[in-house]
Amino acid sequence: MMSRSNEGRGPLYRVYINRLRRSLDPDSVPKHVAMMIDGNRRWARQLGFDSPADGHRAGAAKMREFLEWCDEVGVQVVSLYLLSNDNVTKRDSREIADLIEIIAELADELSRYRDWKVQHVGSTAGLPDGLVAVLDAAQERTKHNPGMHVNLAVGYGGRREIVDAVRSIIVAYDQEGGSLEELAASLTPETIGEHLYTGGQPDPDLVIRTSGEQRLSDFLLWQSAHSEFYFVEALGPDLREVDFLRAIRDYASRNRRFGS
Repeated sequence: MMSRSNEGRGPLYRVYINRLRRSLDPDSVPKHVAMMIDGNRRWARQLGFDSPADGHRAGAAKMREFLEWCDEVGVQVVSLYLLSNDNVTKRDSREIADLIEIIAELADELSRYRDWKVQHVGSTAGLPDGLVAVLDAAQERTKHNPGMHVNLAVGYGGRREIVDAVRSIIVAYDQEGGSLEELAASLTPETIGEHLYTGGQPDPDLVIRTSGEQRLSDFLLWQSAHSEFYFVEALGPDLREVDFLRAIRDYASRNRRFGS
């Protein structure tokens, strides 16, 4: 069951949250927010838990709350970075097994909540069949939902996404009988964008990362070319609604130039 993000908070906190909400201009809310939740393992260590899985479960619960916050201020698309393809190959097998179970539970739950449309973005290579089946089912179950679009980046890598996009363009062009010279002449950024995992979606306006880290970690490399970034010191499970609303307020105050 989805938890409410501010249970246990004092009345002054609620007053401040409501004031922040009222201060937001609906027209200034980003259409697409990407979230890099980081610090789950550090959070577990600091609290003395025996397993990183405790941190990952707390992080997944926080992502449920985060999606509610986004929905309530009018964000249309949210992308959550849950598991990179580097994680799959480089992390301890026990931790990855726990993460896969947690992600499967999260994907299934989100596909049954509100009217959100859930989509898997990433490669299925290296992912266990059970997780792929859950992600496919979540996507199929929600494909006609009219609500907020939720991208679950699982088995995701930005460089791999670009390579996959170019490959799909080449295959399609070859099937149409075109030459390599014609393909090279016709290739544009827009063409590549259409073949990304997020093809047809707006690029992220705002990218948020927790735990104080300030790097992209191979997340939405192409799509975030003109995104705004906001870094939060809080570890992933400790993220508060006030942190999110401050990020939205900060985004609204920026002058986006898009390279001009």
